[in-house]
Amino acid sequence: MTTEQSSFTVSRTTGPPPPPFPLRKAWLVLAVVFIAEIMDLIDSSVANLAGPSIRADLGGGPMTLQWVLTAYTAAFALGLVTSGRLGDLLGRRRLFLLGMGAFTLASLACGLAPNPGFLIGARLLQGLFGSVMIPQGMALVKVVFPPQHLRRALMPFGPVMGLATVAGPILAGWLLHLDLFGSEWRSIFLINVPFGVAATLLGLRVLPHRGGETPGARLDLTGVALLTVGSALLIVPLIQGRDLGWPLWTYLMMAASIVVFALFVVSERRSAHPVITPTLFRRRSFVVGLLIVGGFYASLSAFVLVINLLLQLGLRWTPLRTGLTLIPWAVGTAVAVLLAGAVLAERLGRATLRIGLAVATVGLLALWWSTAHWGTGLTAGQLAPSLFLTGFGAGLMFVPLFDFILGDSTAEEVGTGAGMLNAVQQFAGAIGVAAIGTVFFSHAARGTTHSYLTAAQLVFGICAGMYVLTLLLVGLLPKHAQQAH
Repeated sequence: MTTEQSSFTVSRTTGPPPPPFPLRKAWLVLAVVFIAEIMDLIDSSVANLAGPSIRADLGGGPMTLQWVLTAYTAAFALGLVTSGRLGDLLGRRRLFLLGMGAFTLASLACGLAPNPGFLIGARLLQGLFGSVMIPQGMALVKVVFPPQHLRRALMPFGPVMGLATVAGPILAGWLLHLDLFGSEWRSIFLINVPFGVAATLLGLRVLPHRGGETPGARLDLTGVALLTVGSALLIVPLIQGRDLGWPLWTYLMMAASIVVFALFVVSERRSAHPVITPTLFRRRSFVVGLLIVGGFYASLSAFVLVINLLLQLGLRWTPLRTGLTLIPWAVGTAVAVLLAGAVLAERLGRATLRIGLAVATVGLLALWWSTAHWGTGLTAGQLAPSLFLTGFGAGLMFVPLFDFILGDSTAEEVGTGAGMLNAVQQFAGAIGVAAIGTVFFSHAARGTTHSYLTAAQLVFGICAGMYVLTLLLVGLLPKHAQQAH
């Protein structure tokens, strides 16, 4: 449940007002953007449930699974850093159609992958072109709707994305269970193709040729290159280190990533067109917000990975049974998203974030107790209450988090700040899968049900601890959300 948040905040542009756009076509533009958002949201999550099936079919070890998941989120994060600015340079319509078409082709490549390396490469392309597509779509929606209709147009996003969150695990489990034409796990990627083709063809007809581009925009290629290299130097050893016995080069790469990130900071300070607005780092709320986003999404991504692996590899449940078991988590998330967006964030302020983190922590500790108490006799009914609490707590965070972090930012800082937070969100998810996933596989190395249960309990405890740390940081955020100003 990550893309929904980015869809509200990632692109805020300035420039001359566009000419009037027919309202009927504006709703068709919204439909195209909806399809893009849902494709990205589902595609970023269904691979968690299909991971064991992919591994059984294509081979490879735990490292392969981590790469299949991390490749998408890491590429998406790195692409988000520059995609908004590229939209200003190259045109948002052009980039949206490029992103949608290439995302569809990459989904086809994933579905036809003959080996793990090919699949990982295709997932990288999926993430990259997804990051190109998503920010342009929301910018186009804001251009085609007049102010008096924009709020009504954006209202369905919460319910639709919440429904997609609920449907994702069920859809993945159902497709794996049906095994359409012997496709096994491949159908979860191939299903994107007809929707992507339809959305691309419709987009060619209805998307506006002007999308709120900013005249005179520039791209700091040096900063983008340093950020990309530093991120790769960190993620690669975290994923491969355990399987290879942590050779010297893994430590050297992680040390080098620190140096490269430092060079990025220096480059940003000297650049006339920095990737990140420098004044943001003078704001306590933004710096603290980066830590909150990092801790929360790293824990969330690790939890989603581990609960799927525990149920399928540890307890030997089928993908369909696993997907159905996760319904309480998805329902809790969807309900909380609706409450936070419609009621709680406005009435309770940043206390909404504290409540969310506290409830999610209780849910994780309840999961820890459930797996320790019932062990191999664990049932879906016994997991349901703790899964609902975990999902409900996380759902309270999704919609309002960025708005509180940017609560004291200026209008000039909001667009860049939201894009940076989105990138950190995705990158943290990749790090969570890489780092905490490595801890899980280390303790589940024997492959027995007991070892999987023990490893999952450790991860649930780590994630709960990280939620508590982020909870303590929430008090440093502004009391009111950004849109309240």
